[in-house]
Amino acid sequence: MEPRPPAWPLLCLLLLCQSSCAGVGAQTYPDFKLQQPQSSEVVIKGDTLTLNCTASGSGPVGAVKWVKGSGSDNQTVYEQKGSFPRVMRAVPDPSNDFTIRIRDVSLEDAGTYYCVKLRKGIVDDVVFRKGGGTKVSVYARPSVPVVSGPNHRAVPGQSVPFTCSAKEFSPRDIQVKWLKNSTPVRAEPPHITPELSNSSYRMSSTVQVKLSEDDVRSELTCEVQHRTLAAPLRKTYALHQALRVPPSVSVVAAPSGAVEVNKTVNFTCRVQGFYPGAVNVSWQENGTEMNTRSNTQPTETSRGLFELNSTVTVQAGEEKSGFKFTCLVVHEDQEPISGTGILRVTPPALGESNEGFIGDSKSLIYVAVGVVCTVLALLVIAILYLIRTKQSKGKSSPSARLHEPEKSSGTTTTQESDPNNMTYADLNFAKEKRKSVRRVIELSQQSEYACIQGSNSSSSQPASSSDNLTYADLDMVHLSKAPRRPPLCPEESSSEYASVQIQRQ
Repeated sequence: MEPRPPAWPLLCLLLLCQSSCAGVGAQTYPDFKLQQPQSSEVVIKGDTLTLNCTASGSGPVGAVKWVKGSGSDNQTVYEQKGSFPRVMRAVPDPSNDFTIRIRDVSLEDAGTYYCVKLRKGIVDDVVFRKGGGTKVSVYARPSVPVVSGPNHRAVPGQSVPFTCSAKEFSPRDIQVKWLKNSTPVRAEPPHITPELSNSSYRMSSTVQVKLSEDDVRSELTCEVQHRTLAAPLRKTYALHQALRVPPSVSVVAAPSGAVEVNKTVNFTCRVQGFYPGAVNVSWQENGTEMNTRSNTQPTETSRGLFELNSTVTVQAGEEKSGFKFTCLVVHEDQEPISGTGILRVTPPALGESNEGFIGDSKSLIYVAVGVVCTVLALLVIAILYLIRTKQSKGKSSPSARLHEPEKSSGTTTTQESDPNNMTYADLNFAKEKRKSVRRVIELSQQSEYACIQGSNSSSSQPASSSDNLTYADLDMVHLSKAPRRPPLCPEESSSEYASVQIQRQ
């Protein structure tokens, strides 16, 4: 086998020929022109980018392609061979118009694009002519603003922060305006920060709004303006979402004031001027929960607030006078708001009750009058009887009947132990002509007899006959026993005294 010549001389010859041919080609295509008219272009993220390039005159054999960037780190965007899903030629082959379209542009598509005419070489295609380049800027529209309010509802009079935010916009400059019912609201400049990719930005703007009851139907609007927008982006926040208007609670009674026993009283709880419309109403009677529940639905007023009436019916009993009926209203899980009514009960007025009650009252009056008259008559009779009795006693005989009570065993023992025990009687005799008195002997176990000898104060002679004796039938009923008394001294002439000794049988 014959030895082969070295390969490097052949390689050098090829390179020298390619270089010479390129020089010859450049000289032979003086009328060839490659035109790239756009020096810069702005495209919005997501839109389609169109890059224009046309060739004129005769040129070398070779393709035209698009590249992004210059130098060795350039990136092929489009060429006739290969696959580029987002890029296509605007005019089909064959043509001298090499315009391309890039759809769904992203922020990463920003850069400088060149249209390049290649000349076919022995080994690789080489650059024959390159356009002036088009600088592409990709802008991003801000996202639709988001307005957020407080985490909890606020009551009228409170200042509440609201925040408006937007993201993924480019370039950085952005303007934010706040409006409350079309009236500008002062706010601090927005806070702008780059996104993680450093190719877009995000912003947030905060405003303080003092709420009122009328804000139930108010709106707060965040308006965002950016160079990518033909008209501002707007986001509206309904302030009622952040507002809580507590209700006013009062209790009224119908009829008002004090009512008669067994009358019916309606206590009505008026829950007025609240928002939102969900409330829970309950009743208490003297602190004890009642079974009554309100099924009434709130109604909306012209101001956008709500109101509700809850009624309980109470039977007025005397034992319930002064009872407190309390309405408890729970709104938005807040502490209950209460209102209280007091039941006042009075007895029925005379003359206003039913006919039966009037008849009973008259009957009672007649009975009372009859009783009083009867008592008065009896008193008159008793008084007359006493008067006659006194008069009869004044005219009675000088003899006296003394009734002796029944003797108990104890009394008998005492008397028997003292046989000399005496009972004294003071006998007042009316002055009258002395009459003859005959002896009367009456045997009775309930009487004891004593012979009473009386002396006439006008006579100095002692009595010698039985006519001078006065007898007393002593029935010992109310005769009190007393200790022995000393002899009686003579008294006035109108009285005679006798010492009576009772003989025990």
